Amino acid sequence: GPTEHGSRRTNAHPSTRGRASSGAANGARNRPEKTTMKLERVERLNLTLSAGAVAATWAFASPHVASSLAIGAALEAMNFGALHRSARIYLGGGVRGAGPWLAVFSTRFVLLAAGILIAVHAGAHPVALMCGLSMAIPAVVIDAWLHRPHYDPASQSEWDVPPPDDESWDRYSIW
Repeated sequence: GPTEHGSRRTNAHPSTRGRASSGAANGARNRPEKTTMKLERVERLNLTLSAGAVAATWAFASPHVASSLAIGAALEAMNFGALHRSARIYLGGGVRGAGPWLAVFSTRFVLLAAGILIAVHAGAHPVALMCGLSMAIPAVVIDAWLHRPHYDPASQSEWDVPPPDDESWDRYSIW
């Protein structure tokens, strides 16, 4: 399990847990901490929908179309995950200024475009590739619908919609 050494966390070997390490003696055993990547709920739903779409395409269409869809879904899953994590870091204050975030954002799109071009030049079915690249859209809509805020029509709150004859509708404009 993880142990504390100053302000740094390390994964100590089971035989050394609870003992201070002696840098030189354990030099060969000191390994960097294992990092695990946790997928967010919407990313897991995206992968599930993508896998279902690939399986259905494999069953009802050709393997070429199914593999093209899988390539598009894989590119999209990597892009969607990177977008999700980079937005969380940027909006959480982990990046100073917009410059570094925009650089990563731009690099991600260049890599996505390169992946699409390589797939198309390798003979991927373009419609299936685009369908695979679009799998995040239904995943986001379904996730938002399933986890929407609870609405109780019996409750009266400041967020209730005013009646149709209320004068506040005269001041309302989406523009």
